Amino acid sequence: MTPTDIADDSAELLPIATGARTRAALRTLIRPDRGRAILGLGVLVGATAVGLLVQPLLGRIVDIVADGRPADALTLPVVLLLVVAVVQGVTTTLGLTQVARLGETVLARLREQFIERALQLPADRLERAGAGDLTARVTGDVARVAEAVRSALPEMARSVLAIVLTLGAMALLDVRFLLAALLAVPVQALTARWYVTRAVTVYADQRVANGAQQQQLLETIGGAVTVRGHRLEEQHTEKSAARSRRAVELTMRSVHLVLGFYARLHIAEYIGLAAVLVTGFFLVRDGSVSIGTATAAALYFHSLFGPVNAALVLLDDAQSAAAGLARLVGVTDLQESTDLRESTDLKASAVRLPHQRTTSEAAVTVDAVSHAYGPGRTVLHEVSLTLRAGEHVALVGTSGAGKSTLARLVAGVQQPTGGTVSVAEGKTAPSVVLVTQEVHVFTGTLAEDLRLARPDATDADLRTALATVHALEWAEALPEGLATVVGEGGHRLDPARAQQLALARLVLADPPVAVLDEATAEAGSAGARTLERSAEAALAGRTALVVAHRLTQAVAADRIVVLEAGRVVESGTHDELRTAGGPYATLWHAWSGSRAAPHP
Repeated sequence: MTPTDIADDSAELLPIATGARTRAALRTLIRPDRGRAILGLGVLVGATAVGLLVQPLLGRIVDIVADGRPADALTLPVVLLLVVAVVQGVTTTLGLTQVARLGETVLARLREQFIERALQLPADRLERAGAGDLTARVTGDVARVAEAVRSALPEMARSVLAIVLTLGAMALLDVRFLLAALLAVPVQALTARWYVTRAVTVYADQRVANGAQQQQLLETIGGAVTVRGHRLEEQHTEKSAARSRRAVELTMRSVHLVLGFYARLHIAEYIGLAAVLVTGFFLVRDGSVSIGTATAAALYFHSLFGPVNAALVLLDDAQSAAAGLARLVGVTDLQESTDLRESTDLKASAVRLPHQRTTSEAAVTVDAVSHAYGPGRTVLHEVSLTLRAGEHVALVGTSGAGKSTLARLVAGVQQPTGGTVSVAEGKTAPSVVLVTQEVHVFTGTLAEDLRLARPDATDADLRTALATVHALEWAEALPEGLATVVGEGGHRLDPARAQQLALARLVLADPPVAVLDEATAEAGSAGARTLERSAEAALAGRTALVVAHRLTQAVAADRIVVLEAGRVVESGTHDELRTAGGPYATLWHAWSGSRAAPHP
């Protein structure tokens, strides 16, 4: 990581879906569970309808008391109230359960699509967006949507049903009660519109600001050594502070927005309740309705306070969740988005044929491949290369020559922006496995970590793979052997052992083609020779493309390919290139120096 990289603020964030696209994606996610959605909605409608019997029954009790009837006349309405309470409680529970299950199912489906698409993102696209943007979506946005699904969605469904059915019940009592209640609607509608028009922008900006804040923190912490080395502490502190201030500013704007929202809602409640009470007074005085009916109407409107406020207040959660959902859908749509096709000056289409053999002996064929990370940033220029079956080819070149990019294209991690990459079909899947210097040890037992490469592998298979890469001795010496928990919070593996673990997974996957991108960079440590032997053993019997970190790896290769400025400038064996006096000979002389040069 260079100082320029660290200081770059021009991160190209991952796309955010439009409102229409987000709604369409939501319908698609719900479609497989339409039956459950209809069932849950139907049960909730029944539960709400039963609950609306409470107000007329209370009004009946008021009329009985007002008319001076005997006490036993209260028995029937009181018993009915108890029945209503039980039936409503049971049906509401069943309805909310169905809605909650629907929400969790849809959320799980969305998570799966998001993770699947995120794992397929081209490495350069992810690098341009920055880890902070994707991290914010995986954590904050998913959590916000999950919270809405678990609480806001069921409550919103019940509240909307209660509002609609309660207004209908008021109309049945007397349409004038409904008209009085509707006086609150304009204030509520204006309040909702005022809030929504502001909330969409505020919450979307807040999510982006949080992602930018996380990105800055990740870059500053991850590049701490470089930051200190180039005396950039003050610059990075100011950047972190500026992005934090922006996030706080947007948070406070959302708080003020919510406070104004509540204040307007209270005004609407007072207007509506006063109108219903005044209407009831005149209707009772004229003899149009009884005191009990007027009481029921007032109770109906009062019962609307909870659902109306809940529905409008849930707009806060809904807007926040909608902003998070749009960011998640934006990533899941990348496969069909034009963002996935890099903007370059090259007009050739990017094609990858993962299971096509061009000749009887070719395991990998790279034909006129070019690749660019953006306009004017071409790193490979019509590179052609053929790897014969079983051949080990070392890629050599100075930093920035395009070695890692070519390795990623062969492995299928990135797609070329021009030309084709063809890999011969193998008996196993995947056909190509990439091992890089940056190895991740997943949290779990050592056996589980290894089985990521082959889930059906037996313990004997795991031990054989470890033995192949000379790692069985230390693996069995762990506190619980293969059952030892490694990764975050578990037994810590040093970089060399983590690399051996990655090579063991390569052996288990057993691909016909392996790509090593500086996978033995840790060979400069005390276990240098062991790690090099591990790589040699893992590659035995396979076609291999190795990005050589140390030229001793090139010496052992069947053929060496030298890249300069994204072009192949030399190809041959170590001895041929060393005596040719070209770029490789220069590299060898500069690297070997006083070292005793090994022989093939």
